[in-house]
Amino acid sequence: MKSIILFRHGKSNWYANYSKDINRPLNERGIKSAKLMGKYLAKINQIPEKTICSTALRAKRTAELAIRSGNWKSSLEFNKKIYDGSAELLFSIIQRQSSKLNMICLIGHEPCISSFITKSTNSNITKFPTASMARIDFKTNVWNHIVFTKGSLNWLKRPKEIA
Repeated sequence: MKSIILFRHGKSNWYANYSKDINRPLNERGIKSAKLMGKYLAKINQIPEKTICSTALRAKRTAELAIRSGNWKSSLEFNKKIYDGSAELLFSIIQRQSSKLNMICLIGHEPCISSFITKSTNSNITKFPTASMARIDFKTNVWNHIVFTKGSLNWLKRPKEIA
């Protein structure tokens, strides 16, 4: 079985001084939630072996805080295409991963993440708040064999549900 954890970046600071949207930082709530969710994955013993993250500042900071707070031993890779990507792009990134990995975390943005969940599981996720996580399982041993609609939503957690 292969599992994907989708992680939306923490709440950002719309009032900060930044030149482009990609440089928008996290606010205090976003920092707290990123740490909380990182610890949550450690607590439930579902730390990904690899984390692939958008290059947006708020996503990068979310990844760094979650990894440090949860003491994840996963590798961290940044992919600039995730920033304004689609569910199909996330799907193609996942399909290129080594079959030695069983659990991968993708850190990105809306509406891409909820679209990926919906297309992967035939569920109707219309609201995926900041710093939320979802785990999707695929019954395969090879990443390039995963297929949209064949995943099952194992869980979906929002920070306020575990605080």
